[in-house]
Amino acid sequence: MTTTEAPTAPDVRLPAAAARTRHTLGRVLATLARSVAIFVPVFLVATFVTFALRSLSGLSPARIQLGEEATPEAVARVEAQWGLDRPFLVQYGDWFGGVLHGQLGASWTNGADISTLIGLGLGVSLSVATFALLIGVVAGFALGTVAALRRTTWVDRAITGFVTVISVMPAFVVGIVLVAVFAVGLHLLPSAGYVPAEQGFGPWLAHITLPAVALSFDVVADVARQLRSSLVAAYSENYVTGAVVRGLSPRRIFLAHVLRNGLGPALATLGLKFPALVGASVVTEWIFGLQGFGRFANDSAQAGDVPAVQGVLVVSIVLVVAFNLIVNLVLARVTPASQRGV
Repeated sequence: MTTTEAPTAPDVRLPAAAARTRHTLGRVLATLARSVAIFVPVFLVATFVTFALRSLSGLSPARIQLGEEATPEAVARVEAQWGLDRPFLVQYGDWFGGVLHGQLGASWTNGADISTLIGLGLGVSLSVATFALLIGVVAGFALGTVAALRRTTWVDRAITGFVTVISVMPAFVVGIVLVAVFAVGLHLLPSAGYVPAEQGFGPWLAHITLPAVALSFDVVADVARQLRSSLVAAYSENYVTGAVVRGLSPRRIFLAHVLRNGLGPALATLGLKFPALVGASVVTEWIFGLQGFGRFANDSAQAGDVPAVQGVLVVSIVLVVAFNLIVNLVLARVTPASQRGV
């Protein structure tokens, strides 16, 4: 007696998985293409307006170097040395070509390379802003999630009240309190200064902790409020009711349906928060004695150093666009709403 083996059914899971992967990759590439298509004209217009600020400002390196009493001949000679006697579009073309190669020109005040000066300050500000964003995301997501899961209870009301209070606290006030408590009172953390990460992770982290915490309060409040509202709204959707009827566990309903659909607004909030943290840290950097990007921008503006201010604006534009591009890619991959183009 002979037996015949039943033919094995082809595994349809592999083609389906490959199709899903191709679909996800195509969606991400489409999001990237749309973002780049928006970035190019925005960058061109923004850099043109930024460069035009010099002509509109009426400032000149001759006035900074020679003073207000300089003769017209001396002013013309200095401006010719800086190439300011050429047509405006020629100047813009040369400057924009340098921007594309990472060259932002030279400072009017000391002749130093602006790219180098910005790089020194940007490293400090990016360290503080990144840590502040990390604190804000972790704390904000935790508070927003707990408030949504315990909605209409005293826990929800307590968290809502807490984030409301910290959202109206200025960063410089928080910074002063943190210095008084943790640096002067408890001697746990340094009150000022900065140590690069290359000189030790521990000292670097200790010096950026207090300014990062001071800057993170606004991020915590915004992320918690946005996440709580979107999660509560997601719980009222029909697909959640259907999941409950099908007998899915509360954990699976939250992770697979509620969280993915409610994540979009909180992630979108981060697209504006990170560049704002880098640019709005001027007062915090003064309090903690940091020579960062914001302080450099403030000093350059007060000195009338137009090329330095132009460089700051260009870097800020790149930061805003780049971080929003990252957020859009994450949204395209994570949230179903963004996959539908909502």
